Amino acid sequence: MTINLFQTREYKALMQEHIANTIAYLFSKDQEFAIACEIKYIDFNPPLPKEILESFKETVLFVLSGYTYESAKLEDGYFSFEAGFGSENFGSTVTMPLLAIKQVIVGEHPIVLNLAQPTPKTELSKKSSMEALLSNPENKKLLKKKKR
Repeated sequence: MTINLFQTREYKALMQEHIANTIAYLFSKDQEFAIACEIKYIDFNPPLPKEILESFKETVLFVLSGYTYESAKLEDGYFSFEAGFGSENFGSTVTMPLLAIKQVIVGEHPIVLNLAQPTPKTELSKKSSMEALLSNPENKKLLKKKKR
């Protein structure tokens, strides 16, 4: 059986750390940059008007400069920034998991290429539930008894 190396937990962790470190490095050098990301993983708050959202392709390019760059931040595996959209400059906070970022681009040079996909939220919630269950030693004892 062949596994997709780019979707393993280890590779995803490696890429997430690489993307975070690269963006942190660019911040430390006060270097503006662009990101190409998968729209299906992006959250807009407040939600974008339907006509603006429908104008996006599967992958969208965001250029982080000026106020958008100044508002950008990395937190807990997510990247967010504020931006204006459409002719009326509709303001929204854009938030995405780091693995939704497919490329980080400085000038004309792609400096990060990511082939990993974010873990679907349903998988994360299942994993978190099991971790919570197993974090209690009493639950571990019950599970061991049931296996016998």
